[in-house]
Amino acid sequence: MHSIRINTMSPEPIARIRSLIAYAREQDNRNDKLSGMLEERARHLHDAISLQEVSAARQLAEFVARYIEQVPNFIEAISAITREAGIYPRVEPLLTIACDYFLSPPDIVNGHSQLEALLDEAYLAHRLLEEVNDRFIGYCGIPLAPMDMTRATVIAHELIGEPFANELDQAVLFSAELLLNQYRFEGEDFENYVRAHQNRGWSEELARWPCLAENLAIDLRLPGPETGGLH
Repeated sequence: MHSIRINTMSPEPIARIRSLIAYAREQDNRNDKLSGMLEERARHLHDAISLQEVSAARQLAEFVARYIEQVPNFIEAISAITREAGIYPRVEPLLTIACDYFLSPPDIVNGHSQLEALLDEAYLAHRLLEEVNDRFIGYCGIPLAPMDMTRATVIAHELIGEPFANELDQAVLFSAELLLNQYRFEGEDFENYVRAHQNRGWSEELARWPCLAENLAIDLRLPGPETGGLH
């Protein structure tokens, strides 16, 4: 289980994560392990995930690469947005944990090839950001940051596969509980942040950080209540 560690955030962790991703992609281009795994997974994906049959593995590989690369982009964007709003010290522990999933990965992801492990780590980071964002919405009425990775996370969950993806979800919930028990979204700066975005929306942030609204492009047809959910 991943433990909570509060460090001082700097630009270095983001740069290190991007270096890890670049190195893993280079290694995978040589051994093609991820493509082999994705070719197998493409044959067993839920019917709600729509791919072109002739290029399914390639589409999934592109999705995985972008899904992983979104993590440092999100961390960088949220860091900048919250610094400018004066609430960064309260958000820093969240971003530190998201970075640590890559830089000090929990034992649960050991044993996978490099890009496959990075997919696990990206899933942990995205799920943590999503969980905190959802709770921020419940508490304040707006998201902490204007990002919605729900569809992409459903696809990543399918690629990782059960029961392992469920184990990762449990690890995230454990970290989120510990984090939110220690750090609360309250105080004048948070109130100002919420009020400002209730009044003007997120257009300025989305213009500066288009990654927050990027569509990862694999079509997902979520079933309605009468057909059941995606399992």
